[in-house]
Amino acid sequence: MSKQINTPSGRPRSIHADQAILQATLDLLAEVGYQSMSIEAIASRAGVGKTTIYRRYTSKEELVADAIESLREDLPIPNTGSFWGDMDILINHVAQKIDSPLGRQTLALIISTASSNPQFAKVYQTKYTKLRREAFFTVLERAKSRGEIHHDADIDLIIDLLSGSIYYALVFKPTTESMETYMRRTIGILFQGIGTD
Repeated sequence: MSKQINTPSGRPRSIHADQAILQATLDLLAEVGYQSMSIEAIASRAGVGKTTIYRRYTSKEELVADAIESLREDLPIPNTGSFWGDMDILINHVAQKIDSPLGRQTLALIISTASSNPQFAKVYQTKYTKLRREAFFTVLERAKSRGEIHHDADIDLIIDLLSGSIYYALVFKPTTESMETYMRRTIGILFQGIGTD
């Protein structure tokens, strides 16, 4: 008998069904791709009815976003009192989570699915990417308030540049150095332009 939890409406939900749905989604995503997978196929693979899925998710995009996110962990927002102290913690966390077979697989799923489906990209951006950006945004805002980076530094653009360099390094491996070292070097070069003397 599967474990159950209560939803806000009081309806019991099976943890086993939740896990089966997410795993079936990931399996089909890898096997046939986003466009070819259907809620019916996911339900069949998970051994549940379509209504079980529709009680949990309003769309295929939301389900796929949650399935991919189930492979990832929250990004902490450190507060050491210095820009590099905070960045060291973020770099270490990010490098450990994404520079691995699972991390690369997850990134590949996100990129391939988002590039082929704008609705998924919007859902994933709203539910997850924005939250991760907030960690970097908070660190950079604190650094700005401490006078460690220029007061007019474009934080959103800085985060875009950092994210782009990480994705590029993971996909194309332009260097033999570790992801952690690559990220520190990239941020160091950026800091030369945004930092204050």
